[in-house]
Amino acid sequence: MSNPTRRTFLVTAAAGLAGTALPQTDNLPVAFRKLRPMTDGIQPIIVAERAGRLEKARKLMRENRINAVVMESGSSAFYFTGSRAAGAVLLFSQGDPVPVAASGGIAKALKDGGVSTGRVGVEERVRFEMVDAIGKDLPALEFTSADPVTAGCRMTKSPAELALMQRANDITIACYRAAFASLREGMTQHEISAYIGAGYKLLGVEGDAMVSFGMYTAFPHGSIQPQKLREGDFVLIDDGCRVEGYQSDITRTVIFGKPTQRQRDVWELERKAQNAALAAARPGATCESVDTAARKVITDAGFGPGYKLPGLPHRTGHGIGLDGHEWPYLVRGNKRRMEPGMCFSDEPMIAIYGEFGVRLEDCMYITEDGARTFTKQSPAIDQPFG
Repeated sequence: MSNPTRRTFLVTAAAGLAGTALPQTDNLPVAFRKLRPMTDGIQPIIVAERAGRLEKARKLMRENRINAVVMESGSSAFYFTGSRAAGAVLLFSQGDPVPVAASGGIAKALKDGGVSTGRVGVEERVRFEMVDAIGKDLPALEFTSADPVTAGCRMTKSPAELALMQRANDITIACYRAAFASLREGMTQHEISAYIGAGYKLLGVEGDAMVSFGMYTAFPHGSIQPQKLREGDFVLIDDGCRVEGYQSDITRTVIFGKPTQRQRDVWELERKAQNAALAAARPGATCESVDTAARKVITDAGFGPGYKLPGLPHRTGHGIGLDGHEWPYLVRGNKRRMEPGMCFSDEPMIAIYGEFGVRLEDCMYITEDGARTFTKQSPAIDQPFG
């Protein structure tokens, strides 16, 4: 007999997926029904580590002549305080963070903290209206980007952060295994997305999925067009989950059925480009050099050139941590040098509009000896898991 409470929970997990109602638990694919929580032993970030982050932030503020930093509730505020409470948070070059419940009180909090003149750093997601209001109350302030402080701290991950990201990646792979084992001809992209959302719930976390079939795999961000899986289609699944706020981001592209030689050739070229990026990522290398390495493999095969289609239309990778996309980016023009602890997606893509696309994505972290992936790369066009 089915469990009504569990059934309601799984339907809720699929809410928001257009036109799709998740089947009852008893009708979920067997691979998903076997999933169990993978959250035992997770170690949240401890108070001492957050204290070290604040000390580093204060040091960076002094080096960049920033007297205070304004943040709204979000990833950066959570990074420094461990709280996701609504409102704003102020960092000062000396002393502890100051929470401000209402945006109208920020100017007063700055003044009380001794900052009515000088430079105030603005975190990248702070609304203009908030900065504008502060400027009107304290016209002697100079506003500047807080990125040297916030990004300066968040770009390099500690062992504790890497462990949380590793768990998120492990959970994602477990959910993907169930997803690829559940593919069947005629299913829609929304069905498999709903299964994955429910699967993450069963694994003990929150996550989501973008799924594309056939020619729609050429669109980097998917398509809302209705799609039904057919023999010979590529299947692209791109998504991740969150563990203590830290994110995973994995893409697998596999063939449903027997591949054509064209599909096999492009898939293998994509894997070579991903390998090239991984080999180029090391301490001291510029971020743009990794993009260049992957892009050269693709353009040498006759695609592109540059960012032109058919070929690789987007950057080779992005930073990842508390945000799915954060600093720094593996893109042309970014001359920032890599450091141990930095984390990136490695996801060059070959997009051929009207035909198909292939993207393989594994996230990597920089060590003293080079880059290592959180997950084993896909070994073959019909084998999504190493």
